[in-house]
Amino acid sequence: MSKITWDGAEQKIYETGVDHGVFYPQNTDGTYGKGVAWNGLTAVNESPSGAEPNEKYADNILYAVLRSAEKYEATIEAFTYPDEFAACDGTAEIAAGVLIGGQTRKAFGFCFRTKIGAASAGMDKGYKLHLVYGLTAKPSEKNYETVNEDPDSITFSWEVTSTPEALDGYQPVSHIVIDSTKADATKLAALEAKLYGDASSEPTLPKPSEVATMMTAATEP
Repeated sequence: MSKITWDGAEQKIYETGVDHGVFYPQNTDGTYGKGVAWNGLTAVNESPSGAEPNEKYADNILYAVLRSAEKYEATIEAFTYPDEFAACDGTAEIAAGVLIGGQTRKAFGFCFRTKIGAASAGMDKGYKLHLVYGLTAKPSEKNYETVNEDPDSITFSWEVTSTPEALDGYQPVSHIVIDSTKADATKLAALEAKLYGDASSEPTLPKPSEVATMMTAATEP
């Protein structure tokens, strides 16, 4: 047996930053196409909704509390976005460099990383890999301002909502998080080879069931 301790060097854990954003267009069959880097990513603000209590009474007492379905929602902020994302932002290119808005918004997948820091290792203890599925984006506000003595770049922002995907044995999934400080390093490397591509394959977003199979498979002796 051991006594609980607080604030040891390895216990002072925190998360910070956002990087390695990748955009994956969703095909009509539900799979995801070739991923492309999302450069200029500045923030991903997650704001899930749902899970509201619905209280049921019987025999003059609180009998049960039922919870509504939970929904993944977030806001993506960036200085720029991949050309391939335009179709997900309601834009179509009718000729080279000629864009029209107000079109049907296509669904997409997205992955990004957040850093894990610790008092003993700074911001380089590890990272969390976030995989998000079935996203659609709302129209975003764009503020164009004159250049002045204090110039600033435009920051684009999109509110996104997920349609969750099936995963055997669990409720449908919108968001998978993998902690590099705990996950099997070999399995994580294989997953990242799929996400980011390698010498033999294009980058793509595997379905939740494939991720689960990859990360839970028995380790070879």
